[in-house]
Amino acid sequence: MGTAERREAPDDGGAAARLTVRQGPEAPDRDIPADRGEVLTGPDEKPMAYAQVTGSDKRERAQAQALDRPLWVEEPARRRRMPDPVRTAAVRAVLIIAVTLIQAMVAFLCTLAGSWLAFPMVLSSVAGTVVATWGALDVWVTRQVWNQRNGVVSTPASTARTLRRERRRERRQARTTERAQERIPGRGAGQLSHS
Repeated sequence: MGTAERREAPDDGGAAARLTVRQGPEAPDRDIPADRGEVLTGPDEKPMAYAQVTGSDKRERAQAQALDRPLWVEEPARRRRMPDPVRTAAVRAVLIIAVTLIQAMVAFLCTLAGSWLAFPMVLSSVAGTVVATWGALDVWVTRQVWNQRNGVVSTPASTARTLRRERRRERRQARTTERAQERIPGRGAGQLSHS
């Protein structure tokens, strides 16, 4: 059970009133109804009247609360998103491992049933195990390569530092050539000589 409270609705310019439900004391057991109905309170928080709530009112109120509640709540991620190449390798590895496990299960069941399909399925399961191992190693190698190229590594011989240094040098040279082209008059396209 709860209490209801009247408030002025801002949309209607104060002409209409809105009824808000506030939770009140509940019975200790859900099978036993509470003694009182809901308390209607005015804007000054003084009780106005007691009203008995029927089952349909409760259902309507529950449906209204369900409509007001957002579909989902955004939560901050606990871990950063994996880089795209690593994510692609991980998805590929998971799919290969899943297919290999299904092959192994089919091979086991065919062996129990004495089917002729048991031997080819065992061979394909062995090949699938090799490919699944390659897939798992591919995830690890891709992750290491991405960290080395793009990660912030503090070792002096880091490939990431060397690549960043080369990119900075190329950008500096491009800016220098652009400035030199702007400074020299008459060296634009379409002019061959000063005649």
